[in-house]
Amino acid sequence: MTDRIDYAKASPEGYRAFGGVYVYIQKSGLPTELINLVYLRVSQINGCAYCVDMHTRDLLKSSIAIEKLVLVPVWRDASALFTQREQAALAWAETVTRVAETGIPQSDYEAVAAEFSDKEIADLSYAIGLMNAFNRFGVGFRSIPAAVATVAAA
Repeated sequence: MTDRIDYAKASPEGYRAFGGVYVYIQKSGLPTELINLVYLRVSQINGCAYCVDMHTRDLLKSSIAIEKLVLVPVWRDASALFTQREQAALAWAETVTRVAETGIPQSDYEAVAAEFSDKEIADLSYAIGLMNAFNRFGVGFRSIPAAVATVAAA
């Protein structure tokens, strides 16, 4: 895997604009671990190795249980490890990320609305949209995951 371009250097103003959304989400009041779980799940769906690596590392730094972390891709079958809010956020992340397939049915909206306020749903949706955008940059420009860069440098 090789980088195609460094999009942050190629278009620093565009990168800063996305960074502003990232900063907003961090200050939105949503728990950091919840945001990182959503970022990880979206990145898994989109196949972005760079972002999967990054958000896995972020979750490990927050002391998430390894058992929980490795079961994120199959969280529905491991629901006992995830809170109701985490389950609702992960389900919302999946349906919004797969919008072309799901059409985001009313039942999916009602499920997330049962756990989150309108502001929280909007902020969660900003986070999902942001990660979908960053995944497209990561996959499209072949961003190298930190784990791969470390091995390559050795």
